[in-house]
This record gives sequence, structure tokens and C-alpha cells, in this order.
Amino acid sequence: MFHAPDAPVLIAGCDEAGRGPLAGAVVAAAVILDPARPIAGLADSKTLSAARREALAGLIRERALAWAIGRAEADEIDRINILWASMRAMERAVAALGVVPQLVQVDGNRVPPGLAMPGEAIVKGDAKVPAIGAASILAKVARDAELLVLDRDFPQYGFAQHKGYPTAAHLAALVEHGPCPAHRRSFGPVRRALGLA
Repeated sequence: MFHAPDAPVLIAGCDEAGRGPLAGAVVAAAVILDPARPIAGLADSKTLSAARREALAGLIRERALAWAIGRAEADEIDRINILWASMRAMERAVAALGVVPQLVQVDGNRVPPGLAMPGEAIVKGDAKVPAIGAASILAKVARDAELLVLDRDFPQYGFAQHKGYPTAAHLAALVEHGPCPAHRRSFGPVRRALGLA
């Protein structure tokens, strides 16, 4: 009897951007790459220029079998802490995929507990696994775009330049103006600006 070869396992790569900033959402992406439509140059988003990330993000959205974004806002980060908010953002990204993966490979050392399918944590996965690299790129590009919008709404903080990270300029603006609604009130520098630490 003829047996069809086993179909390849559908693997989603998943990563997040924005654990360290003092403001804005933590944004995750999940990507299932199409082996028939490879994308050259996928890598850890932090090693790529902004222009290269934008170009690759367009290719990923165009060629992937499926991709999705998940997020956790600043108030949720404050409520459950940044680690668990990152886990939830990744779970939401995977759940939003239009194609259900059989395995999720996640950057880091921890698998989000709420996945509906098996997961595998890979340390430095964004540099080792193309699908995780693709997810890191989509997450970073999506989050950076949101910080540009935040910069238009709250120009006094310089979000377009530092993307919410605790640079000297951001910390000085935080002291001068106090936090805006997008600031994470559980983070030390924001608590200090509020006189709570």
C-alpha cells in the first residue's frame, strides 16, 4: 500500500519587543514561514537597521503562510508584571494566526503557559531560527510604529528617538513633565517621577 510522506510540521516562530521600555505596550508577533517562499536575511531584529527591518517586515507579511501580532498594554503590564504580560502578548499573537501551528518556537528560556499547542523555548532563537527572527522583526517594526504615534500625541518625551527606553533624555523628560498615560507605572523610574519610590 502506498503511504504519502508525512507532511512537514507547521512551526510558528514567536518573539516580543518592548520588555525594557518605560512606556507603551509590549508587542509580540508569531510567524509561520512558507518553505516555498524563502526570505533571505532574517535575523535578530536588534542587529538590523530600521530600514532593513522595514524592508524585511514587508517581505514577511507578503510571503509567510501566516503572521499575527499580539500585545499587552501598559496598564496590564503594571497589573501582572512585564514577564507575564510578555507571555500573554505571545499567546495572543499565536492565537491570532490564521493557520494553526503544530509547534511554537519561542525566543528565550520560557514557553508561554497558555499556548494551545506544544512550545519550545530557544535561547537566542531570534538569531538561530528564521521564523523566530521573522517574528522579532515584525514585533519590533509594529512597536516602533506605535511609538511614533505616541510621539505625536506626547511630543515632550521624545518617544520617536528612544522608543520608550530609559535614555538620559527620556528620564529627564519624565522628571520635568511627569508620566503620560502610556507610561508603565510599575517601573522604577516612573514610580520615582510620581514620588512613589
